[in-house]
Amino acid sequence: MKTKWLLSSSAVIMGLVGLAGTFIPEEISKILGIASTPVTLILLQIIGGLYLGFAMLNWFTRSALIGGIYNKPVVLGNLMHCIVVFFALIRQLAEQFHFLLLILTLIYFGFAVWFTLVMRSNPLSNQSKMPV
Repeated sequence: MKTKWLLSSSAVIMGLVGLAGTFIPEEISKILGIASTPVTLILLQIIGGLYLGFAMLNWFTRSALIGGIYNKPVVLGNLMHCIVVFFALIRQLAEQFHFLLLILTLIYFGFAVWFTLVMRSNPLSNQSKMPV
């Protein structure tokens, strides 16, 4: 299974979210309709830093052998992130429908399924066998 597209696309999305959370937390708090207190702004910047960290992790491992036992911490970290965010978005959608939340929920569901498939795949079965 080709994992370069998975890790590249998740890195780009997480990188954009991370940059936004890091550099424009006041604007994000206004869009979300929450007060721009110092604690809120710091938490948005911390979350932005976490997203940037995941983006860098995914970007620099996109060409590595991934699946099965290979780079399992990378796959499990991403899978856990996607599942937790997916369920949080589902819960929020149940309380209040918003089109942007629906799009984000579908994106995170797709990533969760894709990371699950990668975790259960064998990356060596797709490579041609080299002579010894």
